[in-house]
Amino acid sequence: MQADIQDIITSTFEASNAGRIHFGQVIGQLSSVQVESYHVDYRSGRTSYFLPDGSTLDQCFERASDAIANDFSAEGVRAAILGAQQGKVMYPEFKQLTQAAGCAGYTVWIAGRHVTYFGRKGETHVERFPD
Repeated sequence: MQADIQDIITSTFEASNAGRIHFGQVIGQLSSVQVESYHVDYRSGRTSYFLPDGSTLDQCFERASDAIANDFSAEGVRAAILGAQQGKVMYPEFKQLTQAAGCAGYTVWIAGRHVTYFGRKGETHVERFPD
């Protein structure tokens, strides 16, 4: 992976985790360097980015002190998404809300324009990007 691409991914990751940029900005910045998807695993504290040429980059974040809820609530996940879409919820709070809703992680399919959220028992919720 080229150093300039790695720098953009890393700076985007850091800004998002600090709550300085919104999801739409994350997607715009990652798209600009051809990231086709990324996977967030709350349990391991890792985000993995994937490029079409097979290149990957892993970034680590501090895991939440609160446990991920056992029961998956698609409604709770959707509420966190709505708050983020309205600009009321930034990523640090989004992580807390989705974990409280039983979300163990998710994959953002930039090329496919949707996100797949999953629970501890394999439950899923698919959220399409807004038009």
